[in-house]
Amino acid sequence: MTDHYHRGVTAGSDTVLELLPMVFAAPGEALARAEEVLGGRPPPLHASVAHQVIGIWQRDFGDMRLALTHLRRARSWAARADSAEREADVLATLGVALVHAGRTRQGMDALRRGVERGTGHTRARVLFRRAYSWWVLGHHKEALEDVRRAIPVLRQAEDVIWTARALTLRATVHLALGSVERANADFTAAEALWDTTGQEHDKADAVESRGLAAFRAGDVPAALRLLDEAEERYAKLGTPTFMLDIRRCEVLMAAGLAAEALAEADAALRALDGIGGQSTRKAELLLAAARAARLAGEPQTAIARAALAVRLFAGQRRTWWETHARLVLIGARHAAGRGSGRLVADAAAVAERLAALGAPAAPEASLLAGRIALDLGWTADAERHLAVAARSRRGGPPLARMTGWAAQALRAQAAGSARGVLEACRRGLDVLDDHRMTLGASELRARATAQGAELAALAQQASLVSGGPRRLLVWSERWRATALSTPPTRPPADPALLSGMTAYREIAARAEEARMEGKPVPALEREQRRLEREIRSRTLHMRGEVPDGGDRFDVGRLLARLGDNDDGQLVELAVLDGRVQVLLCGQGRVRRFEAGLLAAAETEAEHVQAGLRRLAHPGAQARLPVVEAAGRRLEELLLGPAAAHLGDGPVVIVPPGRLHRVPWALLPSLRERVLSVSPSASSWLRAKETAPPPGGRQVLVRGPGLATGGAEVPELAGRYGGATVLEDDDATVPRVLRELDGAGLAHIAAHGAFRADGPLFSSLRMADGPLIVHDFERLDRSPYRIILSCCDTARFATVGADELLGLVTALLPLGTAGVVACSAPVNDAAVVPLMVALHEALGTGLSLAEALRDARAGLPADAVHRATGWAFTAFGAA
Repeated sequence: MTDHYHRGVTAGSDTVLELLPMVFAAPGEALARAEEVLGGRPPPLHASVAHQVIGIWQRDFGDMRLALTHLRRARSWAARADSAEREADVLATLGVALVHAGRTRQGMDALRRGVERGTGHTRARVLFRRAYSWWVLGHHKEALEDVRRAIPVLRQAEDVIWTARALTLRATVHLALGSVERANADFTAAEALWDTTGQEHDKADAVESRGLAAFRAGDVPAALRLLDEAEERYAKLGTPTFMLDIRRCEVLMAAGLAAEALAEADAALRALDGIGGQSTRKAELLLAAARAARLAGEPQTAIARAALAVRLFAGQRRTWWETHARLVLIGARHAAGRGSGRLVADAAAVAERLAALGAPAAPEASLLAGRIALDLGWTADAERHLAVAARSRRGGPPLARMTGWAAQALRAQAAGSARGVLEACRRGLDVLDDHRMTLGASELRARATAQGAELAALAQQASLVSGGPRRLLVWSERWRATALSTPPTRPPADPALLSGMTAYREIAARAEEARMEGKPVPALEREQRRLEREIRSRTLHMRGEVPDGGDRFDVGRLLARLGDNDDGQLVELAVLDGRVQVLLCGQGRVRRFEAGLLAAAETEAEHVQAGLRRLAHPGAQARLPVVEAAGRRLEELLLGPAAAHLGDGPVVIVPPGRLHRVPWALLPSLRERVLSVSPSASSWLRAKETAPPPGGRQVLVRGPGLATGGAEVPELAGRYGGATVLEDDDATVPRVLRELDGAGLAHIAAHGAFRADGPLFSSLRMADGPLIVHDFERLDRSPYRIILSCCDTARFATVGADELLGLVTALLPLGTAGVVACSAPVNDAAVVPLMVALHEALGTGLSLAEALRDARAGLPADAVHRATGWAFTAFGAA
């Protein structure tokens, strides 16, 4: 991507020289024509050009060994042609190839000789390629110096292509040094020049570069959109995208998608090895994979990838890159529990080296050195390193400021200042809130919270020690279910997105039908996955529209509302150092009780889920006492002594994300009472204060393939005289969405499918295919109350710090104040009487939680019906 010939020839002319610019306009055609030239008896000059074209193609898109073979032949033919300018040009191409092959000394020597051999315009082109090589090596000062010398000469020669490339390179170097504004100015100037050319590969490269600039400026959705656009352009040209893969990995990590970034980096490494590609790119991909593995909680993988990257960078004499790889290696070793005095010294040395290189990552290294020193109890050393890292809190992109505030919070904690910890955590989370609200997609908003998990935990620990239960409640709420605090950006009326969703629905329906007939469906499943990737990527491109993070949580307002709620109590479960802290809110106060270990509760919850699955089938009556005993153990672990203080009124449970599968109605002290669950106290308050829509339309939906045929729906249709009933061919996704929008009450009897690998593709089966979470996000206002009478509709994926993604959590920010849904497989026949009784109770003016309590109480006492009642939960406050 660094070579074009300087002659003023156009694509379409028949000269051999026009093949050089063609490599980055139509790569495949240039390669074929160069091979055709060599098939004849070309003169030395033409043979030199043809071998150079093949060498460039192999260097950037293929096998490095073949590239070096052809470029050496090109140099020999140039010498025979007795053209110093031709030889200088080939030496520059060869030098770049040698650098990419990891032969740094030989490569820079070839570039030096190219500068000496060339004159005027040719020398400027060689200087540009040497600047590019300096950038690859991480020598940014030298890169800027060479490109500074090249640009005026290229401009004077009116060489549009080379001037644009030089501006793009200078912008990229500015980005590496953190100068986003300078970079944008150069990218803009370069793009204006590219628009006047037919250099399609270079144009794709320019779009990719703008994606990198957007990312450095903190605009993750724009970065993802531009990188996807660049990838589409490269795909049309049939060229590999290893540099783009590296950049997308960076963006995915910043978006909280570390596991995805690791998979992408590893796939790119396999592809690169498969074609014998550039050694320099391999090292950079290894570094990206190491970073991603570290963030994905795989320290051993990170150590292996980073150690190999360090070795490759060292062999390539790339100090800038080697130092960054060492930072990741030290961080991974620390994460694997290998803290030592040597590791502190290594992190400090890396921080010093990064600062000397002018690298924006220097504060991250100082923070790491401070963390390791704190773990060892070396408070004086820790203070020195953390003080340096804390300077970054005052400016720069959001994640750099977060690093600074994390350092400041750790300094305050080490100094024993709870007030200092809370102030640093507040400021740091405010920075992250601003960043989160630029993200339109609910998935990105949820995942971005992972970056604030440490600050939230530090603040909760400081509150526990010094602030009392009320303050602990405030900080427990500060970073819980934040994605629900504001609606996600409504997907645009993008024709490509809408047609993609329609195609997805049709393919998914065909695949489901084929599976039910016992036919293999690999081709349909591949197409379904492709469409899922397309829908998701378009959704991730959305920018946030909300200027702030919503209302701040107010304990007084919560207690007042609970007083209005028949003197109800709200139980918020916080987790500190692995132990459940029960915050009991009600009767004008907040009290704290200590319960059991979270890990033990999670294990018990899994046993309960397994028990409920068995009880869904007749003949499992003997399992009932086992499940009830597990419920008693769960109560002890999750509520502890607080269970004796719940009073007689309604109870709202606010569990952490990791406990979302607990069937709360199974716990003895909650079994007979009005019980609802909410992802956060703030979410419950918003639901409580949500007014029902005028008119209160009722919508009843019956999907295909239910064991009972959705038997409750005809009965409910008789109960609600004017209800809209959608069943059989009428129950299509577009029609169902149209009727649900703004409804007062919706009841959907349809097969539910939870997707742990893609929670926003969790679905309800309609006549024309799956109704997915992405579809619900298109509603202007979701139904005020919604009842989902099918299995697995109350299952969620836990992501970020303490966020949930699934059907229920998609509905709550969109205007739904109450949901009844199911967290386990249930007996379809037993669901019918439960649903009929639930609606009977709603008809008397009860809330969903009250109606569900009464419906449970009216069921037969056998194991199947009792398990069915326990599996359903009322969420929200309607």
